[in-house]
Amino acid sequence: MKTSVAWQEDVHFTAETGTGFKVEIDGNQTAGPRPMELILAGLGGCTSYDVINILKKARQDVVSCVAHIDADRADSVPSVFTEIRVHFVVTGRNIKESHVARAVKLSAEEYCSASLMLERGGVNIVHSYEVVEVE
Repeated sequence: MKTSVAWQEDVHFTAETGTGFKVEIDGNQTAGPRPMELILAGLGGCTSYDVINILKKARQDVVSCVAHIDADRADSVPSVFTEIRVHFVVTGRNIKESHVARAVKLSAEEYCSASLMLERGGVNIVHSYEVVEVE
């Protein structure tokens, strides 16, 4: 896996992934997200991918899955994440709460590389979920 990051100006960079996608990164938040926001977005994408795949395999009729992520950072430099809270809102028809609980747990403890890497680095990650039924 490879990525290159090219400086544009000030604190604005352009990242290009090995798969050819470009992402603007900007510490001033005028041209793109800040670097630490991208870490949270990566975590959200990684764990959401797992949760959706596990729920699909369990034949759950999911119509929406949103991971809301909120994080605390250390007050001093380096301002690393100290705690990250991931709250899933899973919406669907006849969704079994036990399946959602299992999917979130499996992602957190076995499958999500981003989550496991952050936890091994000392970040406390708290997972929660809610199920919303639709007709």
